[in-house]
Order: sequence, then C-alpha cells, then structure tokens
Amino acid sequence: MPPRGTVCAVVAALHAQEMRGQLVRALRRTKLVELRLDWMANDAEITRLLNWLAAQPLPRVTLIATCRRVHAGGRFKGTIAKQLVYLAFAVHAGCQWYDLELESASRCPPELLDVLLGEGRQMVSAHFFKGMPKDLRRVSAQLRRTNPEAIKIAAHCRSLSDGLKLLRFARTQRNIVAIPMGEVARPLRLLSARAPHAFNYAPVQNATAPGQASLDETLDLYRTDKIDRGTRLYGVIGSPVGHSLSPVMHNAGFQARRINGVYLPFLVPDLNDFINAVQPLGLRGFSVTIPHKETILRYLDGCEPLAQKIGAVNTVVVRAGKLHGLNTDYVGVMRALQQRIALANSRVLILGAGGAARAVAFALGAAGASISIWARRMERARALARAAGGAAIERRHLRTEFFDAIVNATPVGMHPHTAASPLESKELNCRLVFDTIYRPRRTKLLQLAAARGIQTVSGVDMFVAQGTAQWEIWTGRRAPEAIMRRAVVRALEREEKSRRLEGPARKSAPKRETRT
Repeated sequence: MPPRGTVCAVVAALHAQEMRGQLVRALRRTKLVELRLDWMANDAEITRLLNWLAAQPLPRVTLIATCRRVHAGGRFKGTIAKQLVYLAFAVHAGCQWYDLELESASRCPPELLDVLLGEGRQMVSAHFFKGMPKDLRRVSAQLRRTNPEAIKIAAHCRSLSDGLKLLRFARTQRNIVAIPMGEVARPLRLLSARAPHAFNYAPVQNATAPGQASLDETLDLYRTDKIDRGTRLYGVIGSPVGHSLSPVMHNAGFQARRINGVYLPFLVPDLNDFINAVQPLGLRGFSVTIPHKETILRYLDGCEPLAQKIGAVNTVVVRAGKLHGLNTDYVGVMRALQQRIALANSRVLILGAGGAARAVAFALGAAGASISIWARRMERARALARAAGGAAIERRHLRTEFFDAIVNATPVGMHPHTAASPLESKELNCRLVFDTIYRPRRTKLLQLAAARGIQTVSGVDMFVAQGTAQWEIWTGRRAPEAIMRRAVVRALEREEKSRRLEGPARKSAPKRETRT
C-alpha cells in the first residue's frame, strides 16, 4: 500500500510545464503524489513531462501514475494499449505505483501487464460517479482478479450514511483504499487519517473529483496531517455550507491554543442522516446554520431555556451521546449593537423571521428595545412578533416610519448573490443599519445605507462574537478572540481581492463559440 494516513497531492494540468510546477509545489508539502497523465493536452505533453521526470532525483517520494480513460471517468481518449505504454513510461521515469481502472484491467491479460508494468506496483480502481454500488463485496472481488497489490473503490455518496458504509466495508478488507466522493462526504475524506485503509487525495490546483479540498486548504486550514485518533471533532452543518468561514475561525483558535481539534464543514441536506452519523464520527459539538436552526430542536436531548424560548439553536454540545442545544447568536447581536446605540427604549426594525431573526428579536426585546418585524411571509413575522413582544409591520409602511436601527436577519445579499438587498434605499429611514451577513462584509444593503450617510455595522462582529462563545462552550477555555477575528478578516480580504481581479478577467476573456 502507498503510505497510509498521508495526504496524496493530485497534480493535474494540460501542459508539462504546469505539471512540473504543480509537482514541485506538491513535494514541498507531502511525499505522496498522484500524476494525472490523462489530464494532459496531448501525447507530446505527456512525453515531455515523463522525460523530465526521468531526469529528476526524487528520493523518499512515492509517485502514483494515473492515465484514466474517458469511459472510466478520466480524460484520456487513447486506446488501452497506448494507456499501458504511458503507464509503463511513467514507471520507468520513477513512479513506484500505477493506478489502472477496472474497465482497462479487466481487458488486459495479466501476462501483458507483468511484461509492460512489472517494475511498478499495481493499484486497480473502480469509480462510481452516480452513487454507491449495491454490492461492494462483488466490486472488491472483481478488482482483485488480477491480484493487484492494492485496490481502490471511489463512490459518490449522497449521504454520510453512504460514506460510512463504504468506510466500514473497507475495514473488513486488506490493501484497500476507500474514497467517499461528493460534497456531502467531504468531511469523511478530510478525516482519512483516522482510517487505516485510506488517504486523502487533494489537488494542487485543479479538482479531479467531486468533494476534494485543495492541498493548501487540506494542510493549512484543516491540518489533516496532524489528525489522529485523539483529535476532537467539531463542525458546522447547513445547506449550503461551502460559504461558511466558521472553519477558518474555529481552526485558528485550535491552532493558537495548541488544542488537538479540527472543525469541518458538513453539507447537510438531510438532517436525520447527519444526526445518525454524530456518534459514529465521534463529534464533540457542532454549529448550526441555515436551514436547520429551528428544525434541530426536534433531535435534541436537552436545550437551554433561552434557546428554547427563542425557538432556534445555533450551537450543539455532544456529551455522552446526548445532544444539548444552545443559542450564541444572542450574544453576537448584543455585542454588535450595544456598543453603538443605547438599546433601551430604542426602536428597531428586524428583517426576517427565521432562526437568526428570532435570536435578534429576543436579544433586543430583553435589552428593552421596541421591535418591529417585517418578513416576506407576514404570518411568520406576526408569530415572531407575538413571541418576542414586538409588532409586525407591512412593507408599504417602511418609507414613512423611522427607526433607530434596522437589522437584516435574512440571507438576502449573501455571497454569491451580492447584488441583492432586502430593502431599497428609500426604505432605509434610520440611524444605523446592521447586516448579520458577513460574506461579503459590505453587502448591497450596507452600501445603500452608507450612500445615505447612515452608520453601518458588518455581520463580522456578530459572527466572531457568537463563534468565540461557541468555542469556549466546547473547549472550556478562553477563546483567542483577536486571532480568530484576524483569521476571518484575512479570509474575507483574500476573497474580495480575488473577486476584484476576476472581474476584469471575465470582461476581457474572449467568448467561446457554442454549438447546439
């Protein structure tokens, strides 16, 4: 087997020069690399790369050559014979392993493979991009017919249950690599260091399979090379969840305090599926975001009175297999606003009636503010107003009403829909606008407010405050708040810079011809 518990960097590009650059970058971070020859533009580029590789001294490095054909989910359009020639070339150039898909291996006499590739160690793989195979044992038996040194099963997992099923099966096998594919299964890939039968494929630049995290993200954000059986596991659940900067914030805290913990994003379209995975994964706690803040209450064994009253939970602690819910959004709201305006007797308009809006409403109500609530579904606005001691307001009245503050507790304006705003400029009759969205920091709503000379507050303040409160609940230690805030702000600055650079590039890029 290739080195277990190791991050396998994936090098994939069209041209030899870029492949070389990616390989050099990869070897600075890990000693296990897969070369995706099938990604390369043509035969000349493959030959150029392998000639260069043959001339390089590569001590203590494990290289895996892959030249997957199109019908097996790869990009190589040549014949099986040519595929084998390139794999043999790669082995002679210094690749200790070659990965041959089942579709090709089943059509090659073992004697031919031994003649052409006998110097290399064979891994036979099967990829299921549409879902889990019904019979994993049958797949395993098919893969072992050529008596390879290792086999690999990669399957798209529509649920954590699928991914855990694949990993459980792998524990019963020898010399097997199990790869749960897909965004739902991404946490399982990142936790591969815990499994004796897996390693995590992480692309240097170009993703080659669904659910992969980049090499830099894998090693710098999640520090998967440091994960072991003693690592405490936390995460955030939501749908969508890829936008969340909670992993950036919480993992920065763990690293600063030298805590053996990792915080992962869980895309959770099915809450029941996630709850069933909490115990097998050994989760210690998790954050809850849209759309599960209210629904999660049905699955809890206990809930703090405040969160119960709010009717929404954003924080769950797991103790002895029991799930206990709390709400730290409340803390975030108070810290973001009370330093800027006197909340007692102030008049505040809240936009939205979901989980975040409920926390805002109860926080401001407890501080003595007079609250008004508008939501697209007015029946929900009225229900929240009754529960929090406020009043629902129709949108047609907003142009003539004045508030001390307006708080957006809806997702309208969140990345990538940054051109949207829940209100128009003429409806912003107030002294202060607070947007609970933190991505981007300056939402369209805040831009409209600033243009009218209204004080603005970004959701970063609330986000960091609620997050550090979570971190302290889970760890029992004081959070390094300045470090966690700095990590979030830096990540947002990088994203904003990247989007600014991409904008002109998109405008100047030539249009591709489309054929129907």
